[in-house]
Amino acid sequence: MPTNDAQARIHDTPPRRVRDFVDLARLVAALLMAVAVMLACVFMRGLTSGVESDVHQVSALAAWLGDLPTLLLTQAVTLFVLCSVTVQMLWNREWRQTASSLIALMAGYAAAWGVSSLISAVGPEALVRGLWSVAGGENGVLLPDVYAGLGAFLSAAGPRRLRPTVRWGWNALWTTAVVLIVCSTNSLGGVLVSLALGRAVGLAARLAVGTQNKGAWGPAVAHALADVGIETASLTRRDADPHDPNALSANIADDLSVSSRIYDAEAADGARYVVSVLDAQAHTSGYMAQLWQWIKLSGVSVRHDRTVRDAVRHHQTMLLTLRDAGLAAMRPYAICEQGESAILVLDAEPAAVPALRADEADGGDTRLSDDDLTAYLRYLDAAHRRGITHHNIAPECLARMADGTPMICGWQNGDVASSPANVAIDRMQMLTLLAALAGVERAIGAARRVWDDRTLAALVPFVQQVAVPRATRSLPGFGKRMHRDLRDALGALVPQDVTASMPEVTLTRFSVRSFLAIALLVVALLVIVTQLNMEQVIAAMRGANPWMAVLCFLCGTLTWVGSGISLGAFIDRDRRDPVGILMSQAASSFTSVSMPAGVGPAFVNLQYLRHIGYSNSLATAVMSAVLALQAVATVVLVVVIGLFTGSGTFSGTIPTNALVMIGSALVVLVVAAMAIPRLRRVVVDRLLPIVATYARQLADLLTRPRQLAVGTLGALIQTFAFGLAFWSALMAFGWRTNVFETTFVFLLANTLGSAVPTPGGLGAVEAALMAGFGAAGVPSAIALSATLVYRVATYWLRIPLGALAMQWLDRRHLV
Repeated sequence: MPTNDAQARIHDTPPRRVRDFVDLARLVAALLMAVAVMLACVFMRGLTSGVESDVHQVSALAAWLGDLPTLLLTQAVTLFVLCSVTVQMLWNREWRQTASSLIALMAGYAAAWGVSSLISAVGPEALVRGLWSVAGGENGVLLPDVYAGLGAFLSAAGPRRLRPTVRWGWNALWTTAVVLIVCSTNSLGGVLVSLALGRAVGLAARLAVGTQNKGAWGPAVAHALADVGIETASLTRRDADPHDPNALSANIADDLSVSSRIYDAEAADGARYVVSVLDAQAHTSGYMAQLWQWIKLSGVSVRHDRTVRDAVRHHQTMLLTLRDAGLAAMRPYAICEQGESAILVLDAEPAAVPALRADEADGGDTRLSDDDLTAYLRYLDAAHRRGITHHNIAPECLARMADGTPMICGWQNGDVASSPANVAIDRMQMLTLLAALAGVERAIGAARRVWDDRTLAALVPFVQQVAVPRATRSLPGFGKRMHRDLRDALGALVPQDVTASMPEVTLTRFSVRSFLAIALLVVALLVIVTQLNMEQVIAAMRGANPWMAVLCFLCGTLTWVGSGISLGAFIDRDRRDPVGILMSQAASSFTSVSMPAGVGPAFVNLQYLRHIGYSNSLATAVMSAVLALQAVATVVLVVVIGLFTGSGTFSGTIPTNALVMIGSALVVLVVAAMAIPRLRRVVVDRLLPIVATYARQLADLLTRPRQLAVGTLGALIQTFAFGLAFWSALMAFGWRTNVFETTFVFLLANTLGSAVPTPGGLGAVEAALMAGFGAAGVPSAIALSATLVYRVATYWLRIPLGALAMQWLDRRHLV
């Protein structure tokens, strides 16, 4: 829309309707809400009934509501909302918005009818009862359709911040819903589901049509510039013509501001400026991207500027800080606001141009020399020395000033007073980008001219793809192999023992570790709900001697001390933390609920050893030594007790033939695999060196007399404590027996039961213990009760304690 007047020549494009990304997020949230309410109606009927009961009690305080003609109320609200909102849109000549809103109204009613028919036909009876209401039942519609229709209409006519009538319409609709729920005319579940459906339909219509842009355009931008002392002579939109070559460098012109509109402004005194206009609706996608980064990344600070004002002010602060540090950067002149836009005004000089041509970014030969690579790294190092970090170094961030001086652009998501983790990620992003453009060798060579080898090697834990910007990952030169080569090249700068002692850094919340933690929790809950027979447990606990039951629990916790002694014996003195070791053993009680017996403790111990600085092979060797001592302690106790007591209870129950057959089958599989040349080369070239290293480390651990003696003592304490716990469980029901014979039978039965790969040996351990002690002469009723008490004391009660220990370790980055 070219405009000429006495004050300024303005050339701009007319504002276009935009699709706000937040509408999509709200649409998904509305659908999820509808699903959640329906699930609550089915599986949490007591909760929804209780809430409705509480709401209905309010009617006792307002008895006059019972005489209110509800049909008249809904008709009046419908008429008020439709007329007021429609009149305002027509008055503003918003024809498309009016038509789409009325279509959404009809679609909302149709959606309520369709979902009601579907649920009534095929839905479970509990869901039908949860959604049924008096008003809906009378006209054959399960859901009260007025909320779906008006919710769709108001959502399509919104957003509410732009129209007062929409805001008052929502208030009227919510008030009506509360009144009709209090009067028992509508059910709480039916109202919420109907509103969620209408909201989803209306937002879908709003996304399809778009919403009016209320930002500053043309003359409004000129008026905003006048507020900061710029008398505009001309104002030209850079990307008004899609064929304008200036449009290709528009992002560089305002330091890569995301989703901004860029204008060239000339003042009456001849001064030239670059004007960057950021609209609130356009900023939504950028804000959501910031939130995603904040959710995805762990241990690093991430910007999340909620409003355009926050984003523009922060961007200006970053540029001024860079200029103050003596670094080449865009020169901000002022910031101002107009309508729903925030405006950043920059001096047109000095100008910057992209350092990479389009063909270079697409995989062509780069023009970056070794001096250029070093210059970019020194620029970044100078910023870091002032506490400034970038957070998103991508190919488009590499730029040059008019005189050819390299500079880094795109600081709007950066920060000051940055943490060491953010500094390391910046360095990793820059090295990864340069390696993708110029090769790993050239990138490392340039980096060694800026930082010393130890500083570069410290980046090894941060070389993770999750922190690499998408634009860098899309470069042809980037790949998993290149990323691995970069990591190996950085690690090769210092001795291997230095890199092996570096702590592991977790940058993403959605790592394998977090997934396993969530999976363990879910499996634990499922196991508790499906496997724990509370009636039997309560009956057993009521008949037990409480003091002996407590002794059983204490003996179970004593096993943590024994296993901790075994593990601590092989940990170096400077890394040995008794509290941390004890917590790791307690945490194994939580993992055992979702892993086979013995696997959970080994998993936790391996993670603990890795996080206190042990390499993978050495941690595996330490864990193997601990497991070997535990196995030896079990065998020694069984043999010694069997010899001195003469017990032969299980002499005929060990499946020797089965063990021989299984062992033979494993040997045949190994021999057949080694007969394949390719697989044999993999084993010889890759696996055997690892196994040899592990074997040497294990042999070294097992030839240390002092550590071996202490570790064996801990294993004996752990093994005997478990036997003593079951002896206490038998004593809780008055069955007196020799503690050593009880331990002998327990060890045999528990070992056989634990061999079954169920979580914590559930089912198998109980069956083996009952069968074993039944064969030893214990009455079946007492054997069952003692087994239940033992499992409650040494398994179920230790799960929440293990969960607390796991949280303690996680907060200190020890698992």
